[in-house]
Amino acid sequence: MTEPAASHPELEKLIGTLERLRAPGGCAWDRDQTHESLVQYLVEETYELVEAIEAGEPADMVEELGDVLYQVLFHSDIAAEEGRFTLEDVAANMTAKMIGRHPHVFGDTTAETADDVIAVWDDLKKTEKPHRTSVVDGIPQGMPALALADKLLGRAHKVGLLDATAPGAINVTEEDELGPLLLAIVASAKANGLDSERALRTAVRGLSDEIQAHEAESAESPAAEA
Repeated sequence: MTEPAASHPELEKLIGTLERLRAPGGCAWDRDQTHESLVQYLVEETYELVEAIEAGEPADMVEELGDVLYQVLFHSDIAAEEGRFTLEDVAANMTAKMIGRHPHVFGDTTAETADDVIAVWDDLKKTEKPHRTSVVDGIPQGMPALALADKLLGRAHKVGLLDATAPGAINVTEEDELGPLLLAIVASAKANGLDSERALRTAVRGLSDEIQAHEAESAESPAAEA
């Protein structure tokens, strides 16, 4: 039995609103936008969504999710006008990607725990993106330094360069302790004329180099060839 198609009248209305704004005779500002000009708004709206999630206010989340959704629709409409791709292409690609990345749901692969799912996901990404030769490939270098550091520490753990579960030199177990500590470090840096973001980004670049060197050494070791 065929299931009835899902109905999303408000989503269709939003798509129609955007199309009207960008159509001839619509809004001059909307007509003038490009993928590049919209990047600043995508970044801003994303941060506002993060803030709404952290605040836990449903009404704010609805608003900010809508702003991020609008950016997706906006970019898709621009691309469709240029004859490059459409919103349907974006949705179809994501559907195929999610089905392909979840063979334990849509296929016959078994993955009973979250760790099993991550392992399957990583294996599939290796197959889909064979040009990536390092675990650091594909990580956006434009991420904020703290987020980038967290990401790379996870990759360093994955290749066995370090144990990301070890407490390290400073063992902080609660976020209400971590926040003031990070703030104190930034305050000290500022007092001494140092750029905290740049300093951490430099250290992170060094970690990225270490990861890639470790991967190269592991690939050349006798154990790797066995």
